Amino acid sequence: MKNIGKLFGVGVGPGDPELITVKAVRVIKEADIIFTAASTKNTYSLAVEIASPYISPSAQIEKLSFPMTKDVKEVEAAWTHNAKQIAKVLKQGKNAVFLTLGDPTTYSTFGYILKKMACIMPEADIETIPGITSFHAASARLNRILVEGEESLLVTSGAYGGDRIRNINGIENVAIVKAYKNIQDINKALKETGLDNKSVAVSKCGRKNEQIIEDLDELEKRSPDYWTLILASK
Repeated sequence: MKNIGKLFGVGVGPGDPELITVKAVRVIKEADIIFTAASTKNTYSLAVEIASPYISPSAQIEKLSFPMTKDVKEVEAAWTHNAKQIAKVLKQGKNAVFLTLGDPTTYSTFGYILKKMACIMPEADIETIPGITSFHAASARLNRILVEGEESLLVTSGAYGGDRIRNINGIENVAIVKAYKNIQDINKALKETGLDNKSVAVSKCGRKNEQIIEDLDELEKRSPDYWTLILASK
């Protein structure tokens, strides 16, 4: 029986190449092919940029398009196509790495690949290597404790506004990722729930042009960068 390759889902962290784990570095260096997600609008990949110091010159880099659309059929077709591309490489006996920002199991495109691979190539050998999340990097950058004692932490997306925040009960701390949209409604929800006084936004954490914004009302005067998150607590 012909040997098949192995797929590694690798989290490259929030932006600083030094925040990639030792194991991830080894796997990246040994990979035959590097896969990464890219928008259909451009081929740039921040994940590849972060991992570039560790990518072998002989490794092939393949950027897979993930459309930014609400069209379910179009999205499903793209996920299936991308999973088939990966399966094809594994069947050739090559080891592949799928790079993802932050952690592969947290708001990651790798999650879609995992689901599709289970259908398309259930025999595939897949290993997920965790990475440092943006909200952990931001809390470290601020020397701010996320949770302690018996406190709880809610990790949620702000892409569709502040309703998730309004519906929390008994949670003292919130990490809001994807806070680049609907910032007015997010701010309103934080004020309604008493989470506004200790709210801080971090943009491009650990990268060039990093910004720390302590007055969230300032975010309403401009369009927050895509890589913006908010840490809030009561």
